[in-house]
Amino acid sequence: MRPALEIISLSKNFGRSQVLRDISLSVKPGELVCLIGPSGSGKSTLLRCCNRLEEPSGGDIVIEGRNIHAGTARDLQRLRARTGMVFQGFNLYPHLDVMGNVTLAQRKALGRGRGEAEAKALEMLAMVGLGEKAKAFPAELSGGQQQRVAIARALALDPTVMLFDEPTSALDPELVGSVLAVMRDLKARGMTMLVVTHEMAFAREAADRVVFMDGGLIVEEGPPEAVFGAPRMERTRAFLQRLGDRAG
Repeated sequence: MRPALEIISLSKNFGRSQVLRDISLSVKPGELVCLIGPSGSGKSTLLRCCNRLEEPSGGDIVIEGRNIHAGTARDLQRLRARTGMVFQGFNLYPHLDVMGNVTLAQRKALGRGRGEAEAKALEMLAMVGLGEKAKAFPAELSGGQQQRVAIARALALDPTVMLFDEPTSALDPELVGSVLAVMRDLKARGMTMLVVTHEMAFAREAADRVVFMDGGLIVEEGPPEAVFGAPRMERTRAFLQRLGDRAG
């Protein structure tokens, strides 16, 4: 089976600082892979390289068998639409209502007419439990609702891969569950997902595979029960121990 997303020997430098060091990782169709690790380990940079929001210094990103570094700017736009991105911040346009936020990218990136874009927006808003909020403005929504609108916006582009960069980190604790519930539902529907998260319970319960990064490297990867229950690498054990100490 061809990977939905393949990262090959990826490196990224910011000046003299090497943030990613020869990263290789593939994600199968329908797989949920969680990236965990300390702040500054390169997780978010890796995600942003996957749709060229950051330009890699070396290596390749292949989506559905197509290298995103080959082709024209229009080809890149199409591939970006096939790779939905959900950020820590919600990045909604405050002057547009929910419907406007979810239809704008469809019309610009995919060329959909207003009627088609609005029908798709309503379908995706219903999927994330916000069908009744189409006319609301972002300021009228909770953080959890805004993040679910952001997910609906990405889904409306019919992506084959969804990238989530700490999607719950900006939320109050009581709002986190609503966003994670949507992500669990997406997994049940067969969506391919690469998720940077600090929600260890979610990674343990929902992920097919967990990847631990530190210092710009993949230190360890495997099924959640192996990475959390019996980590092979000392750096992984130390990271999880620190999390346990904080939780205690």
